Amino acid sequence: MTREPEGLLKRPYLVPSSPDSPYYSDQLWDWDSWWASAVLGQVEAQTGEPNRFARYEEGCILNFLDHTTADGSMPIQISPKGFLRHGAFTGDEEYVLHQNTHKPVIAQHAALLARRRGDAEWLRPYLPRLEAFLTGYLTRHLHAETGLAYWQTDFAIGVDNDPSVYYRPAKSTAAIYLNSLLYRELLAYGYLLEELDLLPDSIRWRRRAQDLADSVNRHCWDERDGTFYSADLGLSEIDRDDWLHSGAPRAWSSLLLRVDSWSSFLPMWAGLASQEQAERMVQRIRDRRTFAANYGVRTLSRLEKMYDLRASNNPSNWLGPIWGVSNYMVFRGLLRYGFEDDARDLAEKTVLLFGRDLEANGCLHEFYHPDSGEPIMTRNFQNWNFLVLSMIAFLGNRRMVAEY
Repeated sequence: MTREPEGLLKRPYLVPSSPDSPYYSDQLWDWDSWWASAVLGQVEAQTGEPNRFARYEEGCILNFLDHTTADGSMPIQISPKGFLRHGAFTGDEEYVLHQNTHKPVIAQHAALLARRRGDAEWLRPYLPRLEAFLTGYLTRHLHAETGLAYWQTDFAIGVDNDPSVYYRPAKSTAAIYLNSLLYRELLAYGYLLEELDLLPDSIRWRRRAQDLADSVNRHCWDERDGTFYSADLGLSEIDRDDWLHSGAPRAWSSLLLRVDSWSSFLPMWAGLASQEQAERMVQRIRDRRTFAANYGVRTLSRLEKMYDLRASNNPSNWLGPIWGVSNYMVFRGLLRYGFEDDARDLAEKTVLLFGRDLEANGCLHEFYHPDSGEPIMTRNFQNWNFLVLSMIAFLGNRRMVAEY
């Protein structure tokens, strides 16, 4: 997965697939490279070779920061020949206002490297660009009424065809996935600032993380169902002069999008949930009618009308198949809240899934059938699938190296 500098990518970097894969073989992706670093931290711990991949991991971060604009727009993907972009816009300024940017994981990526090395000083020259990126999220992606972050469109959101975002109007979904990532991102930036002895700034950014956590709990927790959902922001403006509604204008700023997706469990991974909320959510993770499957957690509940296991690329399919990264993030959330037996069960299922694929096909794939474990798409996809190494370490009572 290591690549040397080429074209627009002036530094070494990491890719999701091996060179003989038809997809992703020369492209630097946002959250993919972050997870690759989490994987390599586990590899380094197990091989006793610290910093073996440091220049590739640091290169991922700095390649993205090299191409970050003054207003904080950062590419989602960079190939040697160009950036991944979508839509027709009159210029870069309009594009930034109306299209998605890099997912909020770059500070988390930097924090995991800084923590592993015990040094964040290498990042100091790049703090203005990193802060511009985060400020951009808090200005261009934050809904004033709720305080929640929203996607500009359904372009390159990572969980490609999540029904709470896919084919919905622009700027209308405060995805629980996005808000969970952003919460951890703000905390990670606070950590980096503290490591660089910028304590007042660190406190300020950590307070912003707490503000977001408060908004998520206020607007995305569903007491009726006992889970978090994404929020629908696509409400009409209140018109005080409209006699039809003037007697009782709406008193709510969003509506719950009650779509049962694996991303509802991400507040456990992020640490946003209370213990009582986690107790209710774990019951949903265990339910074989909905999420629980032979090989992990379905990415969409089997009871949803959108449930679909077809092979697809552009978008990749998150409507029920098993993904290595979703199994892993749910696993981490279970451990965070003390559900070790459930975490062990999920780890064993994931090890079995990938072990059988390696035995049968000599490689791993991007996503899988939840019941049979058969690979569905993208031979030689590697990347976050190797997070299973941390699961194996857990099962063997060995040290696990976590993401920030």
